[in-house]
Amino acid sequence: MNEKEIFDEVLGMIRLRRHPRARRYTLRVENGQVIGTLPVRGSEREMLAFISQQRTKLQELLTRNTTRRFDEQTDWQTSTFRLRIFRCPRTDFYMTLKEGILHLACPEATDFRSESVQKVLHTMIRRALRHEALRVLPKRLAALAARHGFSYTGVTVRDMKTRWGSCSSERRISLALSLMVLPEHLIDYVLLHELCHTVEMNHSQRFWQLMDRVTDGQAQALRRELRRQSMW
Repeated sequence: MNEKEIFDEVLGMIRLRRHPRARRYTLRVENGQVIGTLPVRGSEREMLAFISQQRTKLQELLTRNTTRRFDEQTDWQTSTFRLRIFRCPRTDFYMTLKEGILHLACPEATDFRSESVQKVLHTMIRRALRHEALRVLPKRLAALAARHGFSYTGVTVRDMKTRWGSCSSERRISLALSLMVLPEHLIDYVLLHELCHTVEMNHSQRFWQLMDRVTDGQAQALRRELRRQSMW
């Protein structure tokens, strides 16, 4: 099975697969990424046209695929904190981050099945993730750049839904809040991936050789592991 990746400004990185048993063009969303399958002799131009036709539906699927629901039973560990949700005798929602635990207090009458409640919880947790991402990611990026001899012009942390990071032609790096739900070694993989793009702006053989150099030959194994992760 032959594979390649293409980048779309809206849908993020799209994986295209040529499969010997494929008889038509198909699309699906898996772990926050669009996967396109086409016949071995299929036309990539036709596949891209098909993706364009299905763009709205794919955006909806990407959003739905990454929606997580929270309640008192949630056991969720991020890179820097564990989430604890509980009811208590108060009239509003309140959160504190202390000693690696995000305490999220909810009114006694909270109905976790309510979409409005889920929206409140998501907003609060996203605020905590942003705080941690701004605290951790720029420093970690700078440390990795210094260690491996890379340079970049700036870094931003954004609430991206379809990609873990990006690097512009001006060598400005953008990182997703969702990185904070990954284990540390995968965070480093994404940061190194974007740093390598400051030298090689595509996914050529030279890019992957550079990635292997900075990951001790583990680039493809880490890439496969990241593909199994879902964005938040």
